[in-house]
Amino acid sequence: MRVAVAMSGGVDSSLAAVLLHREGHEVIGLTAKILLCAEMDGTEPRFDVCCSPENIADAREVARQFGFPHMIINMEDDFSREIIEPFCDEYLRGRTPSPCLSCNARIKFKNLLAHAKEIGCEKLATGHYARLGSENGRYHVLAGLDEAKDQSYFLSMLNQDILASILFPLGNLRKEETRDIAAAFGLKVSNKVESQEICFVHDNDYASFIERRRNIMPKTGRIIDESGNVLGTHRGSYRYTIGQRRGLRISHCEPLYVISVSPETNEVVVGRRTSLKKKGLFATEINYMKSSRLEGRAFIKIRSTQRPVSGMLYEADGGVYVRFDEPVESITPGQAAVFYDESRAILGAGWINRSCE
Repeated sequence: MRVAVAMSGGVDSSLAAVLLHREGHEVIGLTAKILLCAEMDGTEPRFDVCCSPENIADAREVARQFGFPHMIINMEDDFSREIIEPFCDEYLRGRTPSPCLSCNARIKFKNLLAHAKEIGCEKLATGHYARLGSENGRYHVLAGLDEAKDQSYFLSMLNQDILASILFPLGNLRKEETRDIAAAFGLKVSNKVESQEICFVHDNDYASFIERRRNIMPKTGRIIDESGNVLGTHRGSYRYTIGQRRGLRISHCEPLYVISVSPETNEVVVGRRTSLKKKGLFATEINYMKSSRLEGRAFIKIRSTQRPVSGMLYEADGGVYVRFDEPVESITPGQAAVFYDESRAILGAGWINRSCE
């Protein structure tokens, strides 16, 4: 069949395209150009941004090497409006966004799939380490075989229309296998370094990025403990996220962590690590995958790098309440709570609204 492959210029998406091509499918490579040139200073090669000239060139070279077409799809305006602006808004509201997860659901998969359909493709494939399943007429994402590289968390907000038309060729591979196979096929990107940073925040200094983007000056505020005692000052509450320990610039007899952020009062509350532990959370804007109702036992991830923890789900008040079997640290509004079953399939997901006692 004719298949579009989202190609970032990295080893994963490149091998996904090559595997499908060698299986006999008619492959068309698509690269999403999501960043305005102004977001990349151009002073040095940028291999950590999927749409940098260097990475676009690598994607195009793979397509040339194996003889299939490659196209660039411009999504700059959509990305700026749907991802970068909400990213800034969330931090300024005292929340911690997940731009990669939002981008997958709102921009990349949505727009790339629409273009794929326009050019007659039946499916859109990506290089994510995840698997696809279906049951009772519903599609769902399962964790990838390689637990260390599993990317299912970042795909948890994909809707049923998108899931019906996607492929994950690397879902049953481990990362080292991917690199070995890519090297065997002669792909020069087989040992390419991966980036762990937010693509549009080049130096990982998101606070300075927000200040430049919104043309704001840091506003000094108080750092207080849970009893209201002033321990120090900060240069903008948006610089802090729940669970943060470094960068507080305060002296204390024991380690302190950010417990909450209040942009309304411009205060950052800190406390002992034990204060980070909460018994539950409330999530809204629910995306249903394997289940059409989220009730009963599940395994929950509240960040991409966390191992799932067990708990109970209850639907109420327009969202889902989670009650953990054991208290969990650093429940962070703005992040996603992803619910899995015992087979590591995603039941559904929602955006964390608040922690619960």
